[in-house]
Amino acid sequence: MGKMAAAVGSVATLATEPGEDAFRKLFRFYRQSRPGTPDLGGVIDFSAAHAARGTGPGAHKVIVSQLSVSSVSDHDAHRAGLQPVSKWRAYGLEGYPGFIFIPNPFLPGYQWHWVKQCLKLYSQKPNVCNLDKHMAKEETRDLWEQSKEFLRYKEVNKRRPRSLLEKLRWVTLGYHYNWDSKKYSADHYTPFPSDLAFLSEQIAAACGFQGFRAEAGILNYYRLDSTLGIHVDRSELDHSKPLLSFSFGQSAIFLLGGLKRDEAPTAMFMHSGDIMVMSGSSRLLNHAVPKVLPSPEGKSLPCCLETPLPAVLPRDSVVEPCSVEDWKVCASYLETARVNMTVRQVLATDQDFPSEPREENKRDITAEGFCHLDDKNSPVKRARLNPDS
Repeated sequence: MGKMAAAVGSVATLATEPGEDAFRKLFRFYRQSRPGTPDLGGVIDFSAAHAARGTGPGAHKVIVSQLSVSSVSDHDAHRAGLQPVSKWRAYGLEGYPGFIFIPNPFLPGYQWHWVKQCLKLYSQKPNVCNLDKHMAKEETRDLWEQSKEFLRYKEVNKRRPRSLLEKLRWVTLGYHYNWDSKKYSADHYTPFPSDLAFLSEQIAAACGFQGFRAEAGILNYYRLDSTLGIHVDRSELDHSKPLLSFSFGQSAIFLLGGLKRDEAPTAMFMHSGDIMVMSGSSRLLNHAVPKVLPSPEGKSLPCCLETPLPAVLPRDSVVEPCSVEDWKVCASYLETARVNMTVRQVLATDQDFPSEPREENKRDITAEGFCHLDDKNSPVKRARLNPDS
């Protein structure tokens, strides 16, 4: 309780800026916080043993969530790289019905596949990314091939320019989110990755949402100085379906607030492999990421990423082998980065998009919007957009 009291005291002494609401004040506090100090004493860590015992920071809010174990077979879980659902731990928070936090349910080594997909496959065309705004299409055709040699020898040449992958801030999948209009449309669509769709379906089913369809994805690529501003994900036309969030790489602080920004948020850590589900009353809550945390001294990657992907995979697995060479590139990238995948169902069953004005439908989806991640070194940081804020 001592660390938590110290953290609360630190927040109380932080001067409120003119017009600043309770969420913004805590966002600023954690953005300025320093690892290893009492600043983080009030952040809930669901992966720690004390969370299950009901002790530690914010533990009075932590409750155990029940999963639908019979909805996902052990075989299908394994196909997606997941442990049997019976072995998962799942938590919720008092006052946040529909919020489910699942600390790393992945089998040892299987995060490698999802990290590689985010960097090597999902970043490729025809998917849309922030670099499309400033570069010709042929220049962004294969970011992995253009970046891998830079990343493999990053430590040898520290004065090199940043690779394109290191400049990547977001990628959209399936129905492509329009950062200007804050809408999806039928015309702005490319096929959703089948492996990610299968993974998402298993997570949704285990949380009680059988029949979930993965139709849109937003991948955020964080550097150590990146933040994600306060926002609500409300652009999907069917809010009865959950929002799924997958984290890989360096840890971060996530803030979950209320329907209004004058409600102080709850802070929690998101570690590599952690999954969050926002559904029901929590589906339309304000949330943000004010801080990405570097690994402790002497460690470049989280321990869960040190185990390699098994050489022998189930015959019908959606997970593919990851070569040592590919993982070297991924590991080099993740030493100073975090990747987050959010997956959504946009439309209800048998629902269609409303008619849109012709001019909007003619717009080029590869030239729309700016990155909504704030990055001190990004040329577009002052044009940050938050989805649906």
